[in-house]
Amino acid sequence: MFGYIIRRLFSAFLVILLTSMFVFGLFFLGPSNVAATFCQNAANGRCTQERMELITHQLGLDKSVVSQYEEWAKGIFAGRTIEMGATYQCPAPCLGISYKDQSNVFDQIKKYYPATLSIALVGGFTYLFLGVLMGSLAARWRGTIGDKGLVTVSLLVSSLPYYLVLLLAWIYLYAKWGLFPDPGYTSPLDSPVNWIQGMLLAWLILGITNSTQYARFSRGYMVEALGEDYVRSAIAKGVSRNMAVFKHALRVAIVPVVTIFGLDFATLLSGTVFTEKILGIQGIGVLAINSIQQSDFPIIAATVLIAAVLIVLGNLLVDIMYSFLDPRVRLA
Repeated sequence: MFGYIIRRLFSAFLVILLTSMFVFGLFFLGPSNVAATFCQNAANGRCTQERMELITHQLGLDKSVVSQYEEWAKGIFAGRTIEMGATYQCPAPCLGISYKDQSNVFDQIKKYYPATLSIALVGGFTYLFLGVLMGSLAARWRGTIGDKGLVTVSLLVSSLPYYLVLLLAWIYLYAKWGLFPDPGYTSPLDSPVNWIQGMLLAWLILGITNSTQYARFSRGYMVEALGEDYVRSAIAKGVSRNMAVFKHALRVAIVPVVTIFGLDFATLLSGTVFTEKILGIQGIGVLAINSIQQSDFPIIAATVLIAAVLIVLGNLLVDIMYSFLDPRVRLA
């Protein structure tokens, strides 16, 4: 297993390296003129040719592509000094300096990321728990009214776009009926109660809407697992039906579900854009959207790179968890 982990770590490193090259080329060497964008932001649209040439030189855009990438990548690990009209010391991990307000991009990420992390952690595990529970019960009651009702409800909820459900919930549950407190992020270290109150609507809607697809996945895998010989043998030896479902069959059926959840959860960690934008929660998704509108390339590149790293690491962790979730799986 150790050798497998080493190989997967090496593969993950290569993927992240190639992704960083793609991100750098897309945002810094693409069709947009980075120097012109920064110059216009810094000078409120009054950008002379001389100033733009100076900024081009200070940003190192007149250097070769390889030199530019080396300097950018090295800054992530060792930090660097950035010249943009003024001199900025960017300590490691240096993801650049914002073109909009000349702030450190990594500091911006640290400021906005806790809100996204709060939504993703509680919301993600909420829909995983609800989905697996509903799917297991549907498989337990296979063919009954309860099973058909769960499947029907899951299909109805899944047919509605998530942003529409969230928008309707915000309009009626918060704005019109006042059933939920003001959405927003407060650090749990400052006030756990305010943290829960501000995140409650986001967790509820994210949990309910996403749990339906996991209920269908779980039901399908549970039905298959309940038909295995070892499960039928356990029931024949006197093991209760509920024990067979939630102890024996669930351990096997949950493996492919966790695979899907690992990718979904990594995506959540990289930004819950609709949730943050509609509810007005200042997370990394909102930061990315605002940066796109402002053509703030360093922040855009940083959020894309972070998303890629999280998805790669999510894949790696899911692969490693296989052997713990299912003893029949051996990683070599």
